[in-house]
Amino acid sequence: MKKFKHILIGGALLTSTLLFAGNEDRVGSAGSSELLVNPWARSAAMGDASIASSSGVEATFTNIAGLASTVKTQMKFNYSNWMGSASGIGFSSAGLAQALKDSSYFCVSIQSMNFGDIPITTVANPNGQIGNFSPKINVFNIGYARHFSKTISGGINFKVISESMSNMKGTGIAVDAGVKYVTGKQEQVKFGVALKNVGPTMNYKGDGFNQQVFYSETGEIATLNQRVQDFELPALLNIGASYDFIFDEKNVLTTALAFTANSFSYDQYRVGLNYGLTKESMAFHLLAGFVYEKNLFSSANRSNALTGPSAGFTYDAFVGKSKSALGIEYTARVAGAFGVIHTLGATISIK
Repeated sequence: MKKFKHILIGGALLTSTLLFAGNEDRVGSAGSSELLVNPWARSAAMGDASIASSSGVEATFTNIAGLASTVKTQMKFNYSNWMGSASGIGFSSAGLAQALKDSSYFCVSIQSMNFGDIPITTVANPNGQIGNFSPKINVFNIGYARHFSKTISGGINFKVISESMSNMKGTGIAVDAGVKYVTGKQEQVKFGVALKNVGPTMNYKGDGFNQQVFYSETGEIATLNQRVQDFELPALLNIGASYDFIFDEKNVLTTALAFTANSFSYDQYRVGLNYGLTKESMAFHLLAGFVYEKNLFSSANRSNALTGPSAGFTYDAFVGKSKSALGIEYTARVAGAFGVIHTLGATISIK
């Protein structure tokens, strides 16, 4: 416990540094913004406010320490029509969480963005008709979490980012770390802190940066290689708390508040609600959330496509002697001029 206290003190010092290190002039200057997109329906419906209350595979995005709340085995599959149906961007995700020995938990997951076929255009062929290319973005996650005591858990998540198009590719690595604290007679009070997307800078490489140059005086042809600027990852710090209003064994209302300190975008304030009705054969949840940031209500100055509100529901059927859960989930996020982003998924939780 002494070592863990030292970790908490160090984390608190780092937290205070990050909270006062924000610079609005850096908004939009980072790359790999896909790392800021929540692929999972249940936590996205709460506006990503479940920093302290999320569990299982979904914790790999909100707070990796929540992975330690996985019952035994969980498999999850989600799909989003990112930025609305008109964009043609498909966002798929899949994950597997598994309980290990000694109160330890392991998770692997992948997120993939597919932008479809885009016509190739050049200076000589501005109208295309010379073929198509298909940009792709993939993020691979490997997470580990464990209980340090009955009330404290922590975790770390390693991710590999791969971004590619017709003749360029960028690869990077990042790390997430989180801590979760649970208290109360019925474990109804939770606190969480998560540091995300910390890693070295990225850049692109490939033939797309090479250009042939013709010297008319000598008739020679040379290849000009353009220099590439590195870009930073969108590091951030999440701090959240939640409280469960336990009306009885069947009815629970979870309220969640969170603050996100972004290094390369405006800081965000999050609120989320989760009402759950549980019976012997099923569990049904209604979820809602809202995210506020500077200039959110100004269409001219807004820097985020998402305009704040989100909502969704989940339904889990308990099957077998062990009452394992087979669930479906849906979330809608409002994205202004882009319309509504729909996320649909399925979850299998084995006890």
